Amino acid sequence: MNIKYGLVSCDSHVALSKDAFTSRMSKAKWGDRIPHVVEIEDEARSVHRWSVNGQIMGRTGARGGSICNCPALMKDAGLKYPQRWEEIPPQAYVPSERLKALDLDRIDVEVLFPNDPGSFYQYGDADFELACVRAYNDALTEWRKVSDRYVPLAMIPFLSDMSTIVAEVERASRQGHRGILMVAEPSAVIPGVQHISEDFWSTLWAACEDLELPINIHASGGLGSKLGLPRWQGYASNEYHAAFTIPCGALPAQQIANLVFSGVLYRHPRLKWVFAESGIGSINYIRQACDHEWERRRLRAEGLLLRPSEVIRRQIYVDFWFEKAGVDMRHEIGVENIMWESDFPHISSVYPDSWRLVEETLQGVPDEDRRKMLWENAVKLYSLSQ
Repeated sequence: MNIKYGLVSCDSHVALSKDAFTSRMSKAKWGDRIPHVVEIEDEARSVHRWSVNGQIMGRTGARGGSICNCPALMKDAGLKYPQRWEEIPPQAYVPSERLKALDLDRIDVEVLFPNDPGSFYQYGDADFELACVRAYNDALTEWRKVSDRYVPLAMIPFLSDMSTIVAEVERASRQGHRGILMVAEPSAVIPGVQHISEDFWSTLWAACEDLELPINIHASGGLGSKLGLPRWQGYASNEYHAAFTIPCGALPAQQIANLVFSGVLYRHPRLKWVFAESGIGSINYIRQACDHEWERRRLRAEGLLLRPSEVIRRQIYVDFWFEKAGVDMRHEIGVENIMWESDFPHISSVYPDSWRLVEETLQGVPDEDRRKMLWENAVKLYSLSQ
């Protein structure tokens, strides 16, 4: 792994080509259920949308509907969301073109989270979900083959039995995936799936420990509509999107506390967890609050032998991209636990001017700490030097 610019984005988003699924899934078996791009009429406009399982995605919603979430690449169009496939800049979905965007923004490596379609459990068909997940993971493998500057994260088939889930993780790992994607609380969003604290998941956690694959939870982790206030109908789409996104910073307080006090982190001490696009500002409160509760409730006697802040420092990683206050608390949080993200090509990204924000947030930070947060921690966590 050649580090040229000294910057790794631990949260970027990859759009797949419109034939990513149709070229990898059986037409005879799945027919028009296969994720594919269709042309529809939407508010008297002819637009393109993804169709998955016969259902149209993104007709309406927080962004007013789009074919690809890539406004950072649409500066000439006023950061608009593309409505037709031909409007999408190729840097969003063509890996060779994406490298040009990385060089323009002076970023060495991207850890790749999905764009739409980004999950398949919601259709309630385990076989269909598994086929889609495998196609997605295989498509990301092709990105990895183009360049080791892409770090794919594998989807898992939530509706499958554990042996199938682990087999897919092992397969993806062999193909170059360097972590897995996880929803914050499976039982809250997928009917019939067990709570994240249940022993059902232990086999997966053990496999990820052995394979050195961190668990990655993005933004609200699928819980946004359950955690947030009811939507005010007076919002314009951009206003709502801002109000919806910011509370994601509260997710780690719930998720990390659960991972600590359910004993998951204690039972799997080598398992790493990454919280992307939820900021770093809350982590110091979480560490102190967990310690306080642990002491007051005498939880050492319940088998939680280590102080929670030690366990959190050992296993939890968080990302930043604009927070000056969080950076100022880096040694309380753990400078080895903090990584940088760009969120490219989503609207919060400042592409192609990421280094301006880096310098603003890291003003006065010593070089050793800068290196750790900007690229060294990511290289170590995702085993990029191998």
